[in-house]
Amino acid sequence: MEIRSAVVGKMTNNAYLLVDAGEGLLIDAADDPVALLALIGDTPVHTIVTTHRHPDHVQALAAMAAHTGARLVAGTPDADAIESATGVTIDQRVWDGDTLRVGNTGLTVVGLVGHTPGSIALIHSPDEGHAHVFSGDSLFPGGVGKTHTPEEFDSLFEGVTSKLFAQLPDDTVVHPGHGDPTTLGHERPHLPTWRERGW
Repeated sequence: MEIRSAVVGKMTNNAYLLVDAGEGLLIDAADDPVALLALIGDTPVHTIVTTHRHPDHVQALAAMAAHTGARLVAGTPDADAIESATGVTIDQRVWDGDTLRVGNTGLTVVGLVGHTPGSIALIHSPDEGHAHVFSGDSLFPGGVGKTHTPEEFDSLFEGVTSKLFAQLPDDTVVHPGHGDPTTLGHERPHLPTWRERGW
């Protein structure tokens, strides 16, 4: 599976295009349809996944849906809000353990509650080579995503710890919704610090 990316919009969002067997899956049609179309090129995009409901991750969703005719996917708890904000219809609502496909590649859905009620990450675990996590705004280099209450932080920290760090090896590459990639191994020693500081 090939991974392409582009940085779009004023919030410098990362959009990812996963390509396998001539088919594309776009993660976060955040902004700037022109840049996203350049990222896609002539790859047929069959699926667009939105990692969570926040406005900076959905600004180009309606335009890209209209251009590609792709099936739209989002986490079940965030889907209604995404539909209300964009006017699109979410075709597939997903959560923990669901599987999405691009070409011959399967992607496992992980639900992570805290940054929003319905944030999702996608895990690609190939038979050979590094695993990859597309984490949206739930996990970044240096910490979990922004939360507003201790309860939200506890939920997100526990979700990231149990569903990502506890399940995947250190060489897993994390592709966040903003900023540079990292690995679980690079971030793992800092988990106690994140827990203590509460963000």
